[in-house]
Order: sequence, then C-alpha cells, then structure tokens
Amino acid sequence: MDIQKMMKQAQEAQAKMVQLQEELKDETVESSAGGGMVKAVMTGSQELVSLKIDPEAVDLSDIELLEDMIIAAVNDAARSAAILANTRMAEITGGMDIPGLT
Repeated sequence: MDIQKMMKQAQEAQAKMVQLQEELKDETVESSAGGGMVKAVMTGSQELVSLKIDPEAVDLSDIELLEDMIIAAVNDAARSAAILANTRMAEITGGMDIPGLT
C-alpha cells in the first residue's frame, strides 16, 4: 500500500466532509404534526429555523396537546435532518460508519 496515496485520499475525504457540513447548513427538511397544524423546518445540521403554528391549534383549555404537537414536529424534523446528513455523508465515506462525523 502506498502510504502517501492513502494520506492524500484521507485529506480529500476530510475536505469533502467539511464542505458537506457547510452545505448541510443550507439544506432543510420539514416535518409536521397534528395534520399540519404544527410545522417545523430544520437544517441538515439540525438547527431549527422555522416553527409555524396554525392558530386553530391554539386551544387554551388544552395547551398540552399543542406542546405534544410541537415536540412531535421538532423531533421528526430532527430525525429527518439526521437521516439527510447520514445519507449525504455515506456518499463520501462509501457507507463506512465513522464515529463523530455526523
């Protein structure tokens, strides 16, 4: 094995991963709960950038339901963002699971 070739490949992969992490900041996923009454938008780097609540979802006598819908929408968006990041990272790593990259 050519050590220099391996080092060059590792450096190229690292540069691609850094670029991907930057790109994920601009990619978004959207999730909803309560039949679309609560919508959450998150970046591929798992930053919540938007939360929309339909006014009809606000029932002062049942705040717990609204809270549950918000939690569900945000958690689902986080899962979708993680899947997006893992899928994109697998394109670079060839499917190898490298701890700490996503």
